[in-house]
Amino acid sequence: MGILLGLVTALCWGSADLFARFATRRIGTFRTMLYMQACGFCLLTLVMRRLGGWGHLFDGSGWQPWAWGILAGVLNTSSTLALYRSFEIGKMSIVAPLSASYPVLTMLLSALTGERLTALRLFGLVLTIVGVIFVARGEHEPGETNRVDGMTQPAKKGLGMGWALFSALGFGIMFWLLGLRVVPLLGSAPSVWVIRLTSVAVTALVMLVARQSRALPQRRDMPLLFGVGLLDTSAYVFNNYGMLHEQTSVVSVLASLYGAVTVALAALFLREKVTASQWLGIVAIFIGIILISR
Repeated sequence: MGILLGLVTALCWGSADLFARFATRRIGTFRTMLYMQACGFCLLTLVMRRLGGWGHLFDGSGWQPWAWGILAGVLNTSSTLALYRSFEIGKMSIVAPLSASYPVLTMLLSALTGERLTALRLFGLVLTIVGVIFVARGEHEPGETNRVDGMTQPAKKGLGMGWALFSALGFGIMFWLLGLRVVPLLGSAPSVWVIRLTSVAVTALVMLVARQSRALPQRRDMPLLFGVGLLDTSAYVFNNYGMLHEQTSVVSVLASLYGAVTVALAALFLREKVTASQWLGIVAIFIGIILISR
């Protein structure tokens, strides 16, 4: 059951990312983040009782469940903002696999807190890192007519890659905390509810400080935001339920295959071109992710 839930999570996240790509390029990163999180929060609130109730949030368990949930929410907010920024300015087929490399960090942190690191997992870690390097350095091939010069056009070379790697860093820490503390303490759905609540509040605060527009989206943009909010929130719920049935590292790695879903959708709907060396890096990342789950 845990493996199936991990795969369903990957499908939901990969599809949500495609919706997010269109939304961010229409209304920007911040407004997409704010309204998709708000949509997910409202939808989840309506079905909390059907998903098992509120767990330890309102049963007098004290401040610790809230503290862990809010910490996960802050990590989710910063990581998702970075991810959506990478979608806004970069190639989905490149930035999605980079962001999906977060199990490397999750595995390392798990190893430091007692989980055994096998030789196969270590090889998968190295392979994933090599894949990230290939993707990051392969933005052009020799002889390419539209080659981007990193010296004269530094802002255009590797657009979105830095944001994608920052996103992977944040997600790596967050999923480690989810499996170690948050889900066991709060439960599956309640932890997502706190993360959504925190994300809405933090995003709104950041937008206020940065003087970003909080104008309501136009009606034509609402289906995109609803799709992102529904799919992304569902993915987190599936992921957390999966952690109750299977090892955290296994579920996280399977869920991170959302990058493969995103690459396939980007190639199908966006006709994005990827260089041969980048394809090699993408394949290496996903093989590494699979090996890490062994």
